[in-house]
Amino acid sequence: MLAKRMSRLGTETAFEVLARAKAMEAKGRDIVHLEIGEPDFDTPVNIREAAKKAIDDGFTHYGPSPGMPNIRKVFAEFLTKDRGIEVKPENIVVTPGAKPILFFSILALVDEGDEVIYPNPGFPIYESVINFVGAKPVPIPLREKNAFSFDLDEMRELVNDKTKLIIINSPQNPTGGVLTSEDMKGIAELAEKHDVWILSDEVYSKMVYDGKHVSIYDYPEVMDRVILLEGHSKTYAMTGWRLGYAAMPVELAEQISKLQTNSNSCTASFTQVAGVEALTGPQDESLKMMAEFRARRDLIVDGLNEIPGFKCLRPKGAFYVFPNITGTGRKSKEIEEFLLEEAGVAGLSGTSFGEYGEGYLRFSYANSQENLRKALEMIKKVI
Repeated sequence: MLAKRMSRLGTETAFEVLARAKAMEAKGRDIVHLEIGEPDFDTPVNIREAAKKAIDDGFTHYGPSPGMPNIRKVFAEFLTKDRGIEVKPENIVVTPGAKPILFFSILALVDEGDEVIYPNPGFPIYESVINFVGAKPVPIPLREKNAFSFDLDEMRELVNDKTKLIIINSPQNPTGGVLTSEDMKGIAELAEKHDVWILSDEVYSKMVYDGKHVSIYDYPEVMDRVILLEGHSKTYAMTGWRLGYAAMPVELAEQISKLQTNSNSCTASFTQVAGVEALTGPQDESLKMMAEFRARRDLIVDGLNEIPGFKCLRPKGAFYVFPNITGTGRKSKEIEEFLLEEAGVAGLSGTSFGEYGEGYLRFSYANSQENLRKALEMIKKVI
């Protein structure tokens, strides 16, 4: 008999659809994969070589739970330079991927009965972990009419004495939207006024197509109540390396480190060394990836807007499109299944990201332009 809390734990539908699509491929079906949020590029050579050297140099043993001191120093220096506000090594916790920071932060801060505001549609793990700890998930809708930002007045109405944490994500998964300076300022003011924590998921910070990334750290007055989440997976095509990190107040960093000690001990040492090379080494390959993602974005947006019943905004960040499919007259889940079975195109129902995702699909354009054209052709044919 499982513990009751397990019934409250959600999942990430992308991996379920991927498994189903792979099973279809095994039976001979030709599938275009637009479901999984993973760059299709190889990790840059300099990063791979740094990891190989680290293994040869003996970085294969346990390290401190919050990360090796020299690694935390480099990550802190990177954030200081990149966000323009001082971050110290003791503010940094390094984890195997970004998800542990989400999990540990909610475990450390949120009690049963507390309320957590989170974006909807949004990364499904937010709502899953909030439910898991027995707190109340309070969605802030991201609407197409606001370019998938939120209404600040609506946000103000949601904050009350039970609100413990506000989760924000920019650039966003699944919509590709970004939050504005006005949005960030409003959130900072709310957090300060109501003594609320902010978890700012900025793992796509280097995937902004126009202008500068807007960070919650642009408002230093709330640094003492912010967890700023970053990672290497998307920017450097390092999804399988499992490397994430966050900056936070020292007192919280100590508690997050304790949770890490109790779960996975530490992050692989040679992976951390590779992460330093990613941040401090040549950025040419990462910039090439972004140029290609921009071309793919324009290709898929233009193509989707030619399909009857589809209407797609041009995303401002990340590598996802979130087309409105209400014009087809069908529900999102129905279209997801229809496109997989009839067109051989694997995408995700907008409802995989929350109730406000109904009427939308998410496609990841982390695939070749050739395959994107093929997908668009097949979707248009069956629609």
